[in-house]
Amino acid sequence: MTLPEAGREPQLFVIDPIERLRPTKDSSVALMQAAQRAGQQVWVCTPAQLAVRGGTAEVQAQPVRLAEIRPTAGGWELPEPWFEAGDARWMPLASFPRVWMRKDPPVDEAYLYATHLLELAERQGVRVLNRPASLRAWNEKLSALRWTHLMAPTLVATQVEALAAFAAAHGEVVLKPLGGRAGQGVVFASASTPGLRALLELVTAMQTLPVMVQAFLPGVSRGDKRILLVDGEPLGAVNRVPSGGEFRSNLAVGGQPEATELSDQERAICAALAPALRAEGLFFVGIDVIDGRLSEINVTSPTGIREVERLGGIPLADQLMERLLAA
Repeated sequence: MTLPEAGREPQLFVIDPIERLRPTKDSSVALMQAAQRAGQQVWVCTPAQLAVRGGTAEVQAQPVRLAEIRPTAGGWELPEPWFEAGDARWMPLASFPRVWMRKDPPVDEAYLYATHLLELAERQGVRVLNRPASLRAWNEKLSALRWTHLMAPTLVATQVEALAAFAAAHGEVVLKPLGGRAGQGVVFASASTPGLRALLELVTAMQTLPVMVQAFLPGVSRGDKRILLVDGEPLGAVNRVPSGGEFRSNLAVGGQPEATELSDQERAICAALAPALRAEGLFFVGIDVIDGRLSEINVTSPTGIREVERLGGIPLADQLMERLLAA
């Protein structure tokens, strides 16, 4: 492989260390490959390599060249090495017309400070994807509450008494920590669960942290659909089916991906969300829909591109990059 040629427009990806990415799973790698195919220089950095000097946003970035990773009947053909990296150098962030914030959660202090630094670059003319202010504002659980009429019955509360009353009213429920990701910490419970109040004390850190509780949707056994929206428009989806007696369908906890199509109801959900996503600079978003009900809105580093491309035969990353560069 050869490194990017000088003179081509650069595109920066703020990611976890590139050597830790899983190239056959990670949507960030799919996006970087699509940028490269579109004639862009691909550069990478971590949030720790962002800085501000005298009011100017800077970055210590390195150019990379990625090998093609092709789908096969059973997965992906992965060359080794799958990327080659050049030397890191300090540059103004304004050197990059487009910057992707693709650092995986948790949305901790370091993540939040990185969005503030990127927001300064945005004011200096850089297009940051997704918009830093929206990354801070759109908690991936709470942001769906803008459309409660599209969701299963939901309560967000800190007090055990309120959460227990909700469980009593709905029978079977799911408890979700507001800062969780990839299904981590999501718990099934019912009004008759032994030690329910102790469990609620645990998930609320003794009634100091709010938690989301939702009526359990039995239809999750048929799958949890991840729908990928680009500038508000759904370009592809993958259904994730629980396995091994697990009710969670996230791929990170063993859910099995399968090809799928969108129903009219799911398209209506996408259409309802689209104006707000566009208005708030959320260019690439993954929403989760269970049994026709909106569950979450993933804005930090949505996954699913690889599965959509392999199972659905849709060149989603290339379509996304074409729209981005045309804009």
